[in-house]
Amino acid sequence: MTVRRLGILFAVLCGGMGAVGFVPRIQHSEPAGIELSLPASIGEWQGRDTAVSKAERQQLGPETEFARKIYRNASGDEIFASIVLAGHDMNTSIHRPELCLPSQGWTITGSGTAAVPLDGAPNHVLRVTRLRNLSTILLGNGKPASIYCLDYYWFVGCRETTPSHAARMLIDIRDRLLKGYNQRWAYITVNAAITSGFKNGGLSEKQTDELIGAFIRQLVPKVQKPGVKIG
Repeated sequence: MTVRRLGILFAVLCGGMGAVGFVPRIQHSEPAGIELSLPASIGEWQGRDTAVSKAERQQLGPETEFARKIYRNASGDEIFASIVLAGHDMNTSIHRPELCLPSQGWTITGSGTAAVPLDGAPNHVLRVTRLRNLSTILLGNGKPASIYCLDYYWFVGCRETTPSHAARMLIDIRDRLLKGYNQRWAYITVNAAITSGFKNGGLSEKQTDELIGAFIRQLVPKVQKPGVKIG
């Protein structure tokens, strides 16, 4: 179902209800569409656990769960991967990365969608949100330098995926009104720095896109359950 059709459905069903706050609270939750764990290794990548900040835990609902690792390959490239699984309150348990990146020192300089071809049937493509972020770091000589990173994320429900926070909210409202259940949504984030100019053999923006896409192709079958429709 497209975002436009979901929007029409929401307007028809909720037009007389005034606001999202009037959408009924549902106690029943469908099983999550992800496995809340990240593998120790993914192909050539070896992972290590990394902590979730106190600020992030405080921002989200108390039932929110996390899995988070930094992966490194033999070339010294690093990829950050994170899963955030919502609790039962859709208003506090999950948010877009755009909301927390500025507080972590990143400025979003570009935002759009990307299509990541997956292994399997032809046209098996995962749609994700792609962010291009800028931060300032201090080099070894004490001089500041600008560094960019690419951040891919998408939301995973019990039966479908979407790159859009707005679409996720509309799907959630549809399910509460028409199907009588909550979804325990998760969002998966994969990011990597553009290292060209910072190390020998550093990666350009295009190469970083390719690196992240190849990583996601290996990650998806390990963390998303088989019944989830890729979209």
